[in-house]
Amino acid sequence: MGYQEVFGTTFAGKTVLLSGGTGGIGLALAKGFADCGATVIATGGSEKRLAGAQAQARPNLSFERLDVRDHDAVRARFEKLGELVDVLVNCQGVARPGDEWDEETFLAVMDINLNSAMRLARAAYPGLKARRGNIINVASMLSYLADPTVPSYTASKTGIVGLTRALAHQWGADGIRVNAIAPGYHKTEMTKPLWSEPEAADRIAQRAAAKRWGTVEDLVGPTLFLASDAAGFVTGAVLPVDGGYHTG
Repeated sequence: MGYQEVFGTTFAGKTVLLSGGTGGIGLALAKGFADCGATVIATGGSEKRLAGAQAQARPNLSFERLDVRDHDAVRARFEKLGELVDVLVNCQGVARPGDEWDEETFLAVMDINLNSAMRLARAAYPGLKARRGNIINVASMLSYLADPTVPSYTASKTGIVGLTRALAHQWGADGIRVNAIAPGYHKTEMTKPLWSEPEAADRIAQRAAAKRWGTVEDLVGPTLFLASDAAGFVTGAVLPVDGGYHTG
């Protein structure tokens, strides 16, 4: 049974702003919310990706540029939305394997992956409070494991877990829920060097309990659940969606 059969038009009348929504996991989530009735604004920082994503646009799914590193731009975007925000999804993220031991690169990755999640959450807060909305952050299996080739990615995704919990407690009295999903190895452009190499791909699949790689579609249902009223008493939680990889 697909997520559309489960959730139907659950999100009709809801507005979702999804950062990092022009490709990979973010695009799949944006389409998932739109399929279930939401009006989705998917943002990205890359003009090339934005151009490619425009082919996926529809009346309730639009794409626009937003530099999540720019405090003023982020604040202005949410001021324009006003109270029309029910769900904020922080899916923005980059990794620079092998380069993150350089301090400048480390800090740049940290700003996009972690600092911007706080930046967007703070800007979205008035609207989320008015609508008793919720935030879904995207953590990672590297929130629990370590990869020495990406120290900033590992640290930032670990930080997402702490930020999720802190925001949940800070804003819980306002009716705002804050949760996260933690993807594992899913077939995206970021992981292509691994899944396109048979030996590495098989080694990763065999560690997972599910004995396969994930797809971006595997992340849609769990995200929709956390954002829905069905998860009305779930907050401060991080849901691993990794086929059991990190417990292997």
